[in-house]
Amino acid sequence: QVQLVESGGGLVQPGGSLRLSCAASGSIFSINYMGWYRQAPGKQRELVAVITDAANINNADSVKGRFTISRDNAKNTVYLQMNSLKPEDTAVYYCNVHGRERGITWNSDYWGQGTQVTVSS
Repeated sequence: QVQLVESGGGLVQPGGSLRLSCAASGSIFSINYMGWYRQAPGKQRELVAVITDAANINNADSVKGRFTISRDNAKNTVYLQMNSLKPEDTAVYYCNVHGRERGITWNSDYWGQGTQVTVSS
């Protein structure tokens, strides 16, 4: 099994910053890409940012210039640095890992439990 543990959410004022972390552990063998999604109340889950094992990055237009995704391959950890936060960034943020477990020949998607980010004055 693969476990994803997220941390770093919370309440922040508009214009503030937060850093999310997500560590993958367990029987993970290889990771293709790691990313962050978010889901606001009444809305569908949407991609925020994703980073491949070759460090190629794709960001949602709404966060470009404000959010930065990075990863530490040695620690199987992905980070999301969020700056200049806006009220519309308020959502539950989910970590996603696309990879393979030991002894299994296909890739799967794994999800974290979600962490709440609230941007409000």
